[in-house]
Amino acid sequence: MEPFVLILLVVAFFFLFVWLIPVQLWLAARFSGAPAGLFNLIGMRFRRVPPKAIVEPRIAAVRAGLDIDIQSLESHYLAGGNVLRVVRALISADKAGINLTFQRAAAIDLAGRDVLEA
Repeated sequence: MEPFVLILLVVAFFFLFVWLIPVQLWLAARFSGAPAGLFNLIGMRFRRVPPKAIVEPRIAAVRAGLDIDIQSLESHYLAGGNVLRVVRALISADKAGINLTFQRAAAIDLAGRDVLEA
């Protein structure tokens, strides 16, 4: 009976570990040059922030040459903003040569306006 309980505990721990740390997302961020720390990803889970909603826009921003930290993106998400839309607007503004900061784009988004059109 003991080996069965031990195996059950190991399997339960494995699934908890995989749920807490989205390994594929962590690896994608690491190899794309936009690293996300394991503890950041775990913290997002506990704060009920989907890590994919933060890490994928950060990867897109880094690939476009923009450096936006994870904490700013997560704060914008927690404030009710659309992180992907803000990052897309920043990338578009950078390509067009328009000086748009993350704080300004986030404020436009939180005001309810479409930041891509603004």
